[in-house]
This record gives sequence, C-alpha cells and structure tokens, in this order.
Amino acid sequence: MNKKTIWITGASSGIGKALALKFAIMGWNVAVSARRENLLKDLSNGHDNIVPFPLDVTDKDKCKEVFEEIKNKFKKIDICFFSTGKWNPRTEKEIDVEEIEDVFKVNFFGTLNSIKAVEKYFKNKREGIIAIVSSIAGYRGLPNSTGYGPSKSALNNLAESLYFDFGRSNVRVCLVSPGFIKTPMTDKNDFKMPFLKTAEYAADKIYDGLVNKNIFEIHFPKSLTLILKLFSFLPSKLYFSLIGKMTKYQKKN
Repeated sequence: MNKKTIWITGASSGIGKALALKFAIMGWNVAVSARRENLLKDLSNGHDNIVPFPLDVTDKDKCKEVFEEIKNKFKKIDICFFSTGKWNPRTEKEIDVEEIEDVFKVNFFGTLNSIKAVEKYFKNKREGIIAIVSSIAGYRGLPNSTGYGPSKSALNNLAESLYFDFGRSNVRVCLVSPGFIKTPMTDKNDFKMPFLKTAEYAADKIYDGLVNKNIFEIHFPKSLTLILKLFSFLPSKLYFSLIGKMTKYQKKN
C-alpha cells in the first residue's frame, strides 16, 4: 500500500514544523516548504519521509514549479496544508501601509499562490484536502492588528468561497483557526496570551481534524475559540466594550 502524502508550507517552525513531525511519525510522506532551507534540512534529519522543498510563497511561478517537483517525487498528493504567515506586533501599533502590504503579500497572496499551484491537480483528481491556516484574529477586529487581523479575515472569506468552488470537484477545503500557540511568532507578543498551547497540541488537533473528521473549520482550544465565536455575534458597541476591557484598551477623549 502506498503511503499518503501531505505538502506543508511554513514548515520551518511553529505549527507547520510540529505538524510535519506529527504526520511523519504517523507514517505519511511529508513534503515541507519554507524560505529557510537550513531549517528544513534540520527538520528532515532523522526522518526519511520528510523531504525539503524550499519555497518563497510570494513567488507565483516558484509555487507551481515546487508543486511539480513534489508531484514528480511522490506521484500522489492527498493533503496540502498552507500555513505561511507573518506577524510583527511592533509594526502593528500604527498604520504602516508598506508593512501591511507585505503582510498581505505573505499571509493572503502567498496562500493564494499556493492554492493556485494545486488547483488543477486537485480538481482533476476529484479528491483530497486543501487546508488554509487562518487565526482567531480573523474573526473580528482587534487592537494593534492593522495588518495581521485583516489578512486572516481575508483568508476566512477565501476559504468559504473556495469551499463551494472545490466542493463541486469533491475536494475538501478546510479552515484552520488556532488560538494562541507558543511559536517563534507569538513569542514576539508583549501581552498575556490566554489559553496558550504548545505547537504539538496544535499539531494533534489539526491531524485529528484533517484525518479523522470531515469538518470545515478546525479551531482550538475550544475554551477560547467558542467564546470568540460568540463575540462575533455581538452588536459592535458591546463587542468594543468587552474587547476593550479584556485588552485594557482605553479610548482617548
């Protein structure tokens, strides 16, 4: 029986790295991509079923080229997990148009480039899973999130749109919405992160949601995400008041 194969972008650290190790341990072939080739090589050391494919997802042509390499190597791809992301809280405290453009270029368009690279393959194969990593920051607006939150909100909308488009070809589109996960990216945060979990915890939840369940959104930890989902239904005035108190945001008169 041939092994199943997953392609993971953003695999050099954080959730992507933890998920690559999880799928490798479970016996899958794992194609891993990120810009930092040295970290991909470190990840593949000791795991014959983890194969590096360096990639900058902002390069549309390179995304297509790398996917062709992965197809040539493994012949059949079952899951694509697109988790490339950028977040720098120090640049979110005021409107920095150039920085926001860069965040969207990586978080949104980088993901879109990756999806476009696999579109024909999955629609012709008429099976498989495309997973898009978003964030709880995409549910509603948050303080000091002028680029990251909107980029993740755009991914939420994109995933819902693609759910219908790929569904006609029997391809499952899945949205992944993590809460606060301890990664090099969240280590930059200068505020207390409620219900903080490890990347390994995230990998377990994602693996279960992708392999064992047939759901659109994989969100965790539920103790946080369910609260925020409830908040998304609140009138704006009440939402602003609650989030303001939780984040100690003070409106200046």
